[in-house]
Amino acid sequence: MTVTIYFDNSATTPLDPRVAEAMRPWLSEAFGNPSSLHALGRRARDAVEAARAEVAALIGATPQEIIFVASGTEANNLALIGAFETASAGQRRLIVSAIEHPAVLETARALEARGAEVVRAPVDADGLVDPQWIRARLTPSTRLVSIMAANNVIGTVQPLADIAAIVEASGALFHSDAVQAIGKIPIDVEKLPTDLLSLSAHKLHGPKGVGALFVREGVKLAPIVHGGGQERGLRSATENVAGIVGLGRAAEIAREEMAADNARLVALRERLVAGVFAACPRVYLIGHRERRLPGHVCLGFAGQEGEAIRLMLALDEADVAVSTGSACSSSHAAEPSYVLQALGFDAFRARGALRLTLGRFNTEREVDRVVEILPGLVGGLRRIATARN
Repeated sequence: MTVTIYFDNSATTPLDPRVAEAMRPWLSEAFGNPSSLHALGRRARDAVEAARAEVAALIGATPQEIIFVASGTEANNLALIGAFETASAGQRRLIVSAIEHPAVLETARALEARGAEVVRAPVDADGLVDPQWIRARLTPSTRLVSIMAANNVIGTVQPLADIAAIVEASGALFHSDAVQAIGKIPIDVEKLPTDLLSLSAHKLHGPKGVGALFVREGVKLAPIVHGGGQERGLRSATENVAGIVGLGRAAEIAREEMAADNARLVALRERLVAGVFAACPRVYLIGHRERRLPGHVCLGFAGQEGEAIRLMLALDEADVAVSTGSACSSSHAAEPSYVLQALGFDAFRARGALRLTLGRFNTEREVDRVVEILPGLVGGLRRIATARN
């Protein structure tokens, strides 16, 4: 079997072998239900609570502020819907950015259908939200502001501290979808005045099917899943013990190794960008040049934006896995990206992002291989496009 160069870590990350080893007992002999009172159940409960402590330590929270859920999407739904279910009658305004993940935008749309007033914040050409724009739209009726920590398509990192401080001063709640950021850049909720924060295990070399929501002590939410009252009554269901253990181990590794990983990934990212720009004269970078995730590269090729899917498939045939945008939008891959349109791209150019995202297990050799083959693939597509014209 040919070994694929995997440059799609923003879609999902490969499971760290250390995480898999931590999960293994909980998939076999250690099968107890954490709500059971016998020894097997108590052992499972202890494992869940140890993982909760590790996730809390990664973001500077206390363990009781961590609620385990099944995904980042569920965490976002619980944050937004749960906040509005407990809002006073006059608090019906929700502010989100125009480039949020669909897990936030579609939840906002659902709340809008139920009477919420949704205000969508624009972004500049680099994908940044202006904190002063948020300040000007905060009113006594604002229940929640939700701004992602880093964008999944373009990698831009938002000025969360500035936005969160403005929202805190207004008395509204602040939520951040930090799914793309946690484990990649430091986020400390002891210093960052955020009330709610979402994360997902499979974005930091943990397993799929488990995530968490940070709920600051004193913040009131209504549950969206009802049942036996697990997770402080906010997420009923028997806990996914193996998945939660995996998330806890992934959080522990990220906390210990993030600084070294970040330095290595920035170096790989810059090597990739420099190589591609030297070899492909019509390439351009999408998103902020400096304020971006360590391993995130989003590229456009002038005049060939409509060929992005063909380029991605050509790379796939060369055993290089990349993306044309969010994996969550693969069913709409031929449509213009709403994220790029929010940056000011027209409908043609908004079809043209090629996303290459690096992770813990990528190497210089892989970067050099992609730099070696990419220009020829781009040139081949340019000849096809020219012939059509």
